[in-house]
Amino acid sequence: MPRDPRFDVLFEPVKIGPVTAPNRFYQVPHCNGMGHQYPSSMAEMRGVKAEGGWGVVNTEECEISHTSELTSAIECRLWDDSDIPALAKMVDKIHAHGGLAGIEPAHLGAGVANHYSREIPMGPAARPIDLTDPVYARAMDKADIKAFRKMHVDAALRSKKAGFDIVYVYAGHDMTTLMHFLQADRNDRSDEYGGCLENRARLLREVIEDTKNAIGDTCAVAVRLAVDEMKGPSGISSNGEGREIVEMLAELPDLWDVNVSGWENDSATSRFTDEGYQTEYIQFVKQVTTKPVVGVGRFTSPDTMVSLVKKGVLDLIGAARPSIADPFLPNKINEGRVEDIRECIGCNICVSGDFLGSPMRCTQNPTMGEEWRKGWHPERIASKTADESVLIVGGGPAGLEAARALGQRGYEVTLAEGRDVLGGRVHVESQLPGLNQWRRATDYREYQISQMGNVSTYLNSPLTADQVMEFEADHVVLALGSTWDTTGIGRTNRRAIAGHESGAVMSVDAICAGEMAKGPVVIFDDDYYYMAGLLAEKLRVAGHEVAYVTPLADVSHWTHNTMEQGRIQARLIELGVTILPHKNLNAIHADHVELGCVFTGTVTEHASGTVIPVAMRNPTSDLFAGLQGRAASLTKIGDCHAPGTIAAAIYAGHRFARELGEPLCEGVPFRRELPLLAAD
Repeated sequence: MPRDPRFDVLFEPVKIGPVTAPNRFYQVPHCNGMGHQYPSSMAEMRGVKAEGGWGVVNTEECEISHTSELTSAIECRLWDDSDIPALAKMVDKIHAHGGLAGIEPAHLGAGVANHYSREIPMGPAARPIDLTDPVYARAMDKADIKAFRKMHVDAALRSKKAGFDIVYVYAGHDMTTLMHFLQADRNDRSDEYGGCLENRARLLREVIEDTKNAIGDTCAVAVRLAVDEMKGPSGISSNGEGREIVEMLAELPDLWDVNVSGWENDSATSRFTDEGYQTEYIQFVKQVTTKPVVGVGRFTSPDTMVSLVKKGVLDLIGAARPSIADPFLPNKINEGRVEDIRECIGCNICVSGDFLGSPMRCTQNPTMGEEWRKGWHPERIASKTADESVLIVGGGPAGLEAARALGQRGYEVTLAEGRDVLGGRVHVESQLPGLNQWRRATDYREYQISQMGNVSTYLNSPLTADQVMEFEADHVVLALGSTWDTTGIGRTNRRAIAGHESGAVMSVDAICAGEMAKGPVVIFDDDYYYMAGLLAEKLRVAGHEVAYVTPLADVSHWTHNTMEQGRIQARLIELGVTILPHKNLNAIHADHVELGCVFTGTVTEHASGTVIPVAMRNPTSDLFAGLQGRAASLTKIGDCHAPGTIAAAIYAGHRFARELGEPLCEGVPFRRELPLLAAD
């Protein structure tokens, strides 16, 4: 289909200093957990984005010196010339598809502990580093500042040698030395680099000028700046010092990349923020500079993108997470296929990879991180290897993705769902507070299979083993999900909790289905992801007294990895939920529970009318047991194989579809990047 003319403005070229972006789609720097350890994976992933139409594709933050390294997070590195070839490989992948390649050199100063290099961190002042490590940063003297400026010049020259078109000066996210110099609450220096804002901005000005002098003839120089720290008058703000910094340096860089700080605000989840929520903070920038401006906001709607350009808010549409969920988003708009966009759901599973020191994953895009390792492409998949039929039982995230990908391959697929709606757990969970955007994970797949003549879907179709056999399908795939356990067995309790069989216990599934709790509610969180916090919010809003019990120190502990734990805990506190950390659920009685301190074992009692264990899920396995030995090709995928995240379920469905009929891989089922032994 031809492109809708109202989107033409998005495909206009934009001049950025000495280079020109082919369109307005700009993949801003984002972490990916590949970096210097998995450079081939990183290069291929970035290249796929350029293939998908992103006019500018950037690295993540790139360490420029051994004096500032982020172990155990995996970033790219440009410590010396030996790092150039790995980054040049990425540049070549991007250039092959006509995109501009950008790099974000970074010195993180007091934001890192330097566990690998063992160098002492440094910053504008002598302070403990931001992390919880028992490490202090030393105050930079004039020699350090001179060396710091040279680090950036050296990094810029190496970036140019690697072939990059855009080189950043990075002062954002509350995690870079340049940002730390700008902040009055960090920078208490009494020399020309401290005190008034002009002095605190001096080093940023110098590094911009140094970088432009070194490479500005052929490379664009971009500044990434957090214009608002979301701290009000106590920090940099868009109606205070954030605006003043931009006004002060307005015409120095070739591009302004502006956002809010810290990272948990810049990449806030959809549970707490809407698409484009940063606009109010960054919209002033184009009023004070003639240089092009890029900003982000989890943009997936092309109409929103057009509006931002025409209103004079942005020149380039920045994206990290939307470009991860759909690397081909620009091409789909260009080809008149807007309905085929895999929209980001804002769950931040991608972000968790950085905190866990592992390659990035995506709920919506199961090929993310597998472009080089497995050769998976987000839009292309091998055709079927045989004229065979597949019966998928269960229309949740795993079943839907298997049906979609198998249909794309050309297999005859029947998808049978026992309920009157597709989506499985996604349909249920997307109705919980703040998770409505998660429905996109199944909306996309439902639409795709609705366009396929070789995929048939049947609702209200629970199947017995005999009925499955009557289909005479060549392959049977079970994607029946899981159910929440009510015994309390989980990470902390390896045996059922005393009293779990009493009428006081309700399951997570029952609450999600709308059944009413009675009396004061005790939620026991031994799962640590989002479910317990959501139930506490739901039931408290409904008027219940709610106590949140967890063996750990805080609520929804794993969501530190998705950068929303603080917001979750704040919301529960504001709602009046009683939080009882470091407590195990020892026993359940009709009107109270016994709680044990995880350190001392001291037992206390808490009133309860309803107890909801959020500890583990049980795979739905009855049908599999009834089909074993009968179906020639029988496979379990997703939560009915092993409960996990929605991202894991979609990946499982995709993997089954990719591998069906393909030769079995012996040994490790993906390519590895192996280290080389250094010469003695």
